[in-house]
This record gives sequence, C-alpha cells and structure tokens, in this order.
Amino acid sequence: MKKAPVGGLIVDLTLQDHWKRILDFALQNRLPTLSGPQAFIEAGGLAAYGPHFPDLFRRSAGYVDRILKGAKAADLPVEQATRFELGINLKTAKALGLTIPQSLLQRADQVIE
Repeated sequence: MKKAPVGGLIVDLTLQDHWKRILDFALQNRLPTLSGPQAFIEAGGLAAYGPHFPDLFRRSAGYVDRILKGAKAADLPVEQATRFELGINLKTAKALGLTIPQSLLQRADQVIE
C-alpha cells in the first residue's frame, strides 16, 4: 500500500482483532478508514456504515428458534437488513486533516468529537 496510490482503506469486520494495528498504520500514512460496525469509530476509525447489528442479532434468534423447532435452513427466506447506521469520528478526521461536510454530520447516527 505504501508503493501504490491508495486513497483509503475499507476494513473488513473479520479483522476486528487487528484494528489497532490497521488504524495505527492508516493514521501514520494519512489514510481514511471505513468499516461496518459503530465500534470501529470508537476504536479510532474515521467512519462506520453498516447494518444495525443488534437488529441483525435479534432477527437471527428467530431463525435459530425455527431451525430448533425442525425447519430446514434452506427453506427459510433470506432477509436483508433494513436499518443502517452511519458513524463519524471527528478526532480522526482532524488528525488526517479532513473536513467532514456538515450535511454528512447531520445524517450521522453517531459522531465522536
């Protein structure tokens, strides 16, 4: 990434155990970062946008219940998230020298100042 022109990083949720190292690298190299869960901005990421995870977990419980009662997983309908959250970390934005537009801040569900 140091050799190629990279404008930012999208950090996969599965890398949560490595967020600190990734975010340290991103800050040193002035790279904005984005991931799904709101915990990402609390860890120092610039922005988070993704499904509302508590809703997903509640919905999953219904699937587990149906499967335990004998339903075949393959017969259950696929559902998509209907609620999404946007979070922005202004401390990180400032450290990166970025200005976040007011219109985006107004749409955010969580802003860390």
